[in-house]
Amino acid sequence: MRPSVKGVPGGNSRRDQARATRRRIIAAAHTLFVDRGYGGTTLEEVAAQAHVSVQSVYFHFGNKATLLKEALDVASVGDDEPVPLLERPWVRELESGTDAHRVLTAWLANSRAIYERVAGLLRVVRDAAGSDPSMAQQWAVNQQQRLEAFRHLARTLARTDRLRPGVSSAQAADLIFAMLSPEVFELLVSERRWSPRAWETRMVTVLEAALLEPDLPPG
Repeated sequence: MRPSVKGVPGGNSRRDQARATRRRIIAAAHTLFVDRGYGGTTLEEVAAQAHVSVQSVYFHFGNKATLLKEALDVASVGDDEPVPLLERPWVRELESGTDAHRVLTAWLANSRAIYERVAGLLRVVRDAAGSDPSMAQQWAVNQQQRLEAFRHLARTLARTDRLRPGVSSAQAADLIFAMLSPEVFELLVSERRWSPRAWETRMVTVLEAALLEPDLPPG
């Protein structure tokens, strides 16, 4: 028998079970939202695919908009740990980086992994934003979160002293925000059939050319 938590036998087990249930619901919701869209997905269908009761879905998430937000949050970072993107170890490691190429390459590798997980859900939010106020608000939140992340990247690049003359950190952030938008990713990967890795390597090349001074060899 597992030890009790705060005097409740099996407390850890119940929490583990609840977390596992949330994960199943989120995974089911992710699949259904991408396949059927926001309006075409019901919580009853999510419950059936997750093999839980619809009451369980309501208990954990309350409504469909919150469920989509949670699915986006999990897809964005790759797990359900309560650690924001900018506090993730890979971001923290890059903060002290002095090699601008390495910083940009590492960021793009992680961006590619994130978009592979989240691009479909972002499309769902964007498509629903015109007719659903909750999705319009969610899209605005996602856009602001992306901008804050790219401002962080731009400040990190600025500390390497490789930004081109006349390119401010704010301008760099705006250009990154535009070039690494989900719309551009979808255009190139979904419509033009680029591989996600081709998108990753080409965006490194484009952003280096636009933002960074050439790294001349010594001597």
